[in-house]
Amino acid sequence: MKKSLAISTLALSTLVSSPAALAEQQTQSSSYRPSPFSLSATRMTTGTADVGNNELQRDQWMFDFKASMPLGNKWFIGAGVGYDNLDYDWRSPNLQGNTQAWDKIERYRASLSLSYRPNKNWMFMLAPKLQYAYADTASASNAESYGTVLSGMYRFDSGNVLGLGVAYLNDIDEVRTVPFIAVSWQITENLKLGNPFSAGFSGPAGLELSYQLDPDWNIGLGTSKRTNRFLIADEKETAEIDEWVSFVRLGWDISKAVSVNAYAGYFFNGELELNPQDTTEDIDNQGAAALDVTFKF
Repeated sequence: MKKSLAISTLALSTLVSSPAALAEQQTQSSSYRPSPFSLSATRMTTGTADVGNNELQRDQWMFDFKASMPLGNKWFIGAGVGYDNLDYDWRSPNLQGNTQAWDKIERYRASLSLSYRPNKNWMFMLAPKLQYAYADTASASNAESYGTVLSGMYRFDSGNVLGLGVAYLNDIDEVRTVPFIAVSWQITENLKLGNPFSAGFSGPAGLELSYQLDPDWNIGLGTSKRTNRFLIADEKETAEIDEWVSFVRLGWDISKAVSVNAYAGYFFNGELELNPQDTTEDIDNQGAAALDVTFKF
C-alpha cells in the first residue's frame, strides 16, 4: 500500500558528531565539559518512486546511544551502538530477474573511537566500526560488515577546523574506501560550514551550511551521497541503494539537554544494484521528510 509523505511522532534522540565537530569540542577550554552521553531516535519517510517497472516507498526508524570521555589531556575515547528498522513498501513482490522483494531491513551498528591531540592545533582519530544489515528474506549470519575511519584535522587559532579522512569498509561481499572532508568553519558570526553526518558505511560526512537565527533556532542547507548495502539472501546475495540527498533543516535547541531537528529532503540520482546478478535499476527522484530529537545527559 502506498503511503503519503508525512512526518511521524518521535521521542528521545541525538545528533551524530562528525570528526570536525569532535575536534572542535575537544579543543574547547578546560572549563568546558560536554555531556558524556546522548540518546537519539530519528524517523524518516520518503515519497513513492519508480524503480524500473516497480514502485517503492520507504520508512525508517534509527536509534543511537553514544558515550564519550577524555583520557587525560591528549586522549579521548568514545563508543556508540545503534539500531535501524527500515520498511520497504513495494508495489510488486518481484524485482528484476525474479528476485524476491523484501519488506523490512534490520541494521545493528557498533563503533569505537580513539582520538589523540598532540597539541592545541592537531587531532588524529581512529574509529573502528561493525555493522549487521539484512532483510527479512535473509539471516544475520552472513550480514557482517566491518571497517575503520581514519582522519587528521587541524584547528586554526580562529577556532575553525579543517581536515581529511578516509573510511576503509569491508562491506558485505565488497571492499571500498570512502574519502571525506572534515570541516567546521565559522564563516561569519552566524554562518557556519560543517559536516551533517559521520563518515561510514552510509557514505561520506557530507556538507551543510547553517545559519544561527537566534540562540535557540538555526537553519541549514546540505547535501551528501548515501549508500545502503544489505543482505537479501543467505548465499551472499546483496542489494545496494546508492543515491544523493539534499535537504533543508530547521533546528530548535529546547534546552542544553534537548534539541529537535526537522528535515525536508530530496533524493536524486538513485540506483538499486542487485548482486551477484549484477543488475541495476534507476530509482526516480523523490521527496523525503525526517524528524530528529536529541537528548544529552
